[in-house]
Amino acid sequence: MCLLCLSPAASLGSLPLPPQAAPEYAHSIRLDGDIILGGLFPVHARGDRGTPCGELKKEKGIHRLEAMMFAIDLINKDPELLPNITLGARILDTCSRDTYALEQSLTFVQALIERDGSDVRCANGDPPIFTKPDKIVGVIGAAASSVSIMVANILRLFKIPQISYASTAPELSDNTRYDFFSRVVPPDSYQAQAMMDIVTAMEWNYVSTLASEGNYGESGVEAFIQISRETGGVCIAQSLKIPREPRPGEFDKIIRRLLETSNARAIIMFANEDDIRRVLDAAKRNNQTGHFLWVGSDSWGSKISPVIGQERVAEGAITILPKRASVDAFDRYFRSRSLSNNRRNVWFAEFWEENFNCKLGMHGKRPGSLKKCTGLEKVGRDSSYEQEGKVQFVMDAVYAMAHALHRMHRELCYGYPGLCPRMANNIDGKELLNHIRAVNFNGSAGTPVVFNENGDAPGRYDIFQYQITNRSTAEYRVIGSWTNKLHLKVEAMHWRMGDPSFPASVCSLPCRTGERKKVVKGVPCCWHCERCEGYHFQASEFTCELCPYEKRPDANRTGCTPIPIIKLEWHSPWAIVPVFIAMLGIIATSFVIVTFVRYNDTPIVRASGREMSYVLLTGIFLCYAITFLMIATPDVGVCSLRRIFLGLGMCFSYAALLTKTNRIHRIFEQGKKSVTAPRFISPASQLVITFSLISVQLLGVFVWFAVDPPHTVVDYGEQRTQDPMAARGVLKCDISDLSLICSLGYSILLMVTCTVYAIKTRGVPETFNEAKPIGFTMYTTCIIWLAFIPIFFGTSQSAERMYIQTTTLTISLSLSASVSLGMLYMPKVYIILFHPEQNVPKRKRSFKAIVTAATMSGKLTQKGGDRPNGEVKTELCESMETNTCG
Repeated sequence: MCLLCLSPAASLGSLPLPPQAAPEYAHSIRLDGDIILGGLFPVHARGDRGTPCGELKKEKGIHRLEAMMFAIDLINKDPELLPNITLGARILDTCSRDTYALEQSLTFVQALIERDGSDVRCANGDPPIFTKPDKIVGVIGAAASSVSIMVANILRLFKIPQISYASTAPELSDNTRYDFFSRVVPPDSYQAQAMMDIVTAMEWNYVSTLASEGNYGESGVEAFIQISRETGGVCIAQSLKIPREPRPGEFDKIIRRLLETSNARAIIMFANEDDIRRVLDAAKRNNQTGHFLWVGSDSWGSKISPVIGQERVAEGAITILPKRASVDAFDRYFRSRSLSNNRRNVWFAEFWEENFNCKLGMHGKRPGSLKKCTGLEKVGRDSSYEQEGKVQFVMDAVYAMAHALHRMHRELCYGYPGLCPRMANNIDGKELLNHIRAVNFNGSAGTPVVFNENGDAPGRYDIFQYQITNRSTAEYRVIGSWTNKLHLKVEAMHWRMGDPSFPASVCSLPCRTGERKKVVKGVPCCWHCERCEGYHFQASEFTCELCPYEKRPDANRTGCTPIPIIKLEWHSPWAIVPVFIAMLGIIATSFVIVTFVRYNDTPIVRASGREMSYVLLTGIFLCYAITFLMIATPDVGVCSLRRIFLGLGMCFSYAALLTKTNRIHRIFEQGKKSVTAPRFISPASQLVITFSLISVQLLGVFVWFAVDPPHTVVDYGEQRTQDPMAARGVLKCDISDLSLICSLGYSILLMVTCTVYAIKTRGVPETFNEAKPIGFTMYTTCIIWLAFIPIFFGTSQSAERMYIQTTTLTISLSLSASVSLGMLYMPKVYIILFHPEQNVPKRKRSFKAIVTAATMSGKLTQKGGDRPNGEVKTELCESMETNTCG
């Protein structure tokens, strides 16, 4: 604003620009035109403390503002776009600082602020005349989101539309707060989603974030964190912030903090170019080359400056950049710029010095003894040149404003050449904003330029990776793109030299099969792996469940398989021994039976009690035969036979022996009282008594059949070992230990009773009958079964229970039978076969004489020593048959 006091004469003519007005534009560019656009560019970096501006930014500053002027030149030459209307510009330097940019942007609203000159008078008393400032209809910029936010708050008050070419903070999408703000670059919410998709595609679930303090960095990280919360699967290990004014050692401290969660190798960076360079340098100083996996936002993009001199530490970095293309026309334009043809750019001389590393005369801004600039240097020939990445978007922003003005002109000034009064006097910012949001044209790179209801451009990104090739040259390679979804070429990715492995950034390694995840509280990406133990299998990623009782976990513990079912096999050592004993016993028993049948009418066979002997031998045979039933594969038939014959063999044996011992006892007890023979001592009576005792056993078995029909079961508890792989189901008959004891109990009762009678008849002289052999048989049998009980029941918890108990039972039965066979019949068979001379009848005596002889034990003992065994053993029975059996 310029305040002038003029004489009346001077007021009649045109007003020349006074010399003191020139400094007003010393730090801005002004291009005349019918419609003036504002421009905000970071021509200089943020200055050190106390100074607003620092060093010149050649690319982000000069390239971009030249792109705006180049676009304006093209539009002004275009006969189709804004015909007969010239665009002008007022371009300001933001110095990459939001507060400074706010001060500068007040220039844009001066024309809309009414000035009160009532209190101002010139020296001659005349009222002052105000130089009217340029009226800005729209603003191009700014670059940094923090600057755009600050400026947008001012511009919206005066309804001045704003189109940014580089501000990507998601906050600016809030149409209620920044309703006059639009942008030709996509917001960071899209960028954050693209970066999340990259992290997910790389199978990284544990990452840290690093942001430069300010709207761009903080908003970008916040958008990333918000997406990670919504989608799940990615956890944030640390979220660090780089201060605006970092203290010495600040970046080393950041690296050390990132190393506290060393598993989170992937670092999501929303940081400015300077901060990126200093972070990489700190990682290099701390010997962390190759540790971190950098994922950079568009502020890193494909820039060379952050990675110069630290290529190794940046190797493998994945960066993202809005999809763009180089504008060849701008390259030709910028390479043609020189000090002579580009005087409109007030910062071009400073750029010239910086770009060619020389000094322009005495007034040059670069101190030191540098070479003097000749002015004949050429961009791209005497210095390196690469088009800055946002040039396309600067031109698109200018063209978007021009297309909106063109639509507005066509609507308000249809058929009117140049600006009609409706647009010349006042361009309504709200109406212009509506036209901006409605534009749709192909931009400078050939991609459509459109805006959504919030003024955002669609998300279109290229994905880069910084790679070092075999030639040791580093470059950014395009490895994919993102347009609403990720398209990543994994085969194009390249990591550290000589390292073919795919890098990981996970808190915890995946659990192996058969292991469940025990998640760390509050950090769902971190867990401990716990193996599903015992009979549990992995039901899901986080749970183990118990297999059904008849099943066990498979080898991988991901499911259950049936437990193998076993039975006692014939080839098992547990079966071979009892079968061998049983076969010997059956052969021996059969031999005795055949011998007795063959010599059925001989005195020894007759003296043994033929009928009872055959009953007893039948019981012995059954005791041996039950071994085969106990080892046979269980089924209903086998189980039924087991129930019947398990106790029947013993019952036959001990019922016969009990009848015999009882008969001997009654005979000698009766003989002490009278010479009359006791009742029921005939062979027929003995058979009746014996089979009566046996019928009790059979009756009990039939009752058992009725109450609990026989069937097979698979016992999974018997061999349910600690190791499920060793578990087995045992196929067996449904005979519990209690049922077994009940079945054998009656036979054991007979055995005990028989033993009692054997004890009572121990006084009978050994020269009479079988009392003594029966006694020895019963004593031995009792010892066998007393040993059986602790072995049988003591092994009930053993994994080998089936084998031990079956073998113990069958051997006990065989031993009992063998004792009876060996003590009672083998001596007789021996005499029959090898001493037939002793198998002759003796003279018969009366019952009274026999009993009298029995009472005279001393004499009989002496007499027995003088006579052969055969004669003594046959005498009693022969006499009994003569006197009582007839």
